[in-house]
This record gives sequence, structure tokens and C-alpha cells, in this order.
Amino acid sequence: MANPEKDACQDLVRQAVALIEKSGRVALQDTDTAKLAEAVDLLMVVGGDGTMLRVAREIAGSHTPIVGINTGALGFLTDVQAHQLSLALEQIWAGKTQLETRPLIEAVGASFTKLALNDFVITRGALPRLIELEVFVNGDPLTRYRCDGLIVCSPTGSTAYSLAAGGAVISPDAEVFAITPICPHTLSNRSLIVSLNSTIVVKALSQRVETILSADGQPPTTLAAGDEITIRRSRHNIRLLHLAGSSFFDTLRRKLNWRGAGV
Repeated sequence: MANPEKDACQDLVRQAVALIEKSGRVALQDTDTAKLAEAVDLLMVVGGDGTMLRVAREIAGSHTPIVGINTGALGFLTDVQAHQLSLALEQIWAGKTQLETRPLIEAVGASFTKLALNDFVITRGALPRLIELEVFVNGDPLTRYRCDGLIVCSPTGSTAYSLAAGGAVISPDAEVFAITPICPHTLSNRSLIVSLNSTIVVKALSQRVETILSADGQPPTTLAAGDEITIRRSRHNIRLLHLAGSSFFDTLRRKLNWRGAGV
């Protein structure tokens, strides 16, 4: 699978196909991602994290491993760099890789169910005015937010919008949600960590300001005043394949340019 909007993806796809066929294996391409996942032993995704998020949603429930080849700007999910393509395939053929399971999360409304790997964002529409949201965790009232929006993210999504809004970086093997308000009117409203087994209910309260819900940055759904969204762990997971020796913390240091103090 590849992002057709990125020119760099075309050359990488051609290189990958040549290397796969040279090894005596078969490379398949199909516009139906879910159908493709059922027919192959490995899905190679060429693009950025957005392409990986799309593929993760489309193959929900499949056990086919995914490896991401990064042509994007950051690449927390597509952690194999383009110049490592040949090395990555050699390690895959030799079985020198690591498999990691990541949970999907779901948001259920009165007339829809949405899946996400990263996050659900409930935010205001075009008008630059605060919205009001009431949040419950496992039936207990948490608080009523007056804010620009609210992010509920999985561990995978902690390095995306939630991080930019002041949320914590979460190790992907942590079984938690992060609930992070965007520009809250009450300064004591901070990002909150709860169990991934929690049931989070968000009720839209604003009547004169448009409130919208987006899953992984996809086109939004408009919420009316009184609408309730239930967010919880999905029964679906995805399996990510990493090169031997790679680690989440090494990725953090490289992608976020973390450095120790100088002497």
C-alpha cells in the first residue's frame, strides 16, 4: 500500500516490488486494503503516519502484520526510513524482526461507530468560540469543560495531537487513555490518564456553536446539543512489524530531537 499523493512513494514501491520478486516472493497490489490483507503474509505501507492510520482502520480485525516505510515528515508509525528498505526486507526474510500489537479504539454515537488508532477529537466548528462538553468515566462525572475541544487518545496517539495540546507521551504498551482538553477556559483542567478498559462518555452541550467529532483527523461528524459519544477500547488490534533493535524510546529521541544536558 502507498500514498499516491507522495511522489517519493512511487520510486519506493518500484524498488520494493523488485526486491521482493528477486527474493522469489510475490508482491501484490490492490485498491481494496481489507481484501489485500487477507491474501498476503505482510502489508508494506509506503507513506507517512496518515497512510498507516488509514490502513489500520481499513484492515481492523486482520492479523496480517504491517511494516511502515516512511516518506513523511515525522513517522512514529512508519519507523523504517526509505534508505533502509533493502535492509528491512533482508531482516524480514531472515525473521529478525519484532512484532507489536497496538489496540484500536472506537467511538459510538446514536447513528454511527467510528474506529481510530490515534485519537478522537471533539472540537468547535468554524466559529472561534468555546464549546461545552460534559465528560463521564465509567459512569462517574469527571467535569464540564469549556474549551476549544477535547482529545481522547490511545497510547499510540499520545505523540500526535494530544502531545501538541500538552498531553503526556505514553509508552505504546501502557494500557491507558489520555483525555486532553484543548485550550480549556479553566487553567486547572489538565490532561488526565485513565485505564484503557474505561468507558468514556462525552456529552455535547453547546447549542449555538457547532461541535464536531473526528476520528484520526478524518472528515468530521457534526454533533447536536445533547448528543452523547461513548469512547472505549475496540475489540480490534493491529500488528506492527519493527526492525530488530528498534525501540519506542529511540524513536522519541530521534523524532523529537531529545538531547541530554551539556556540561
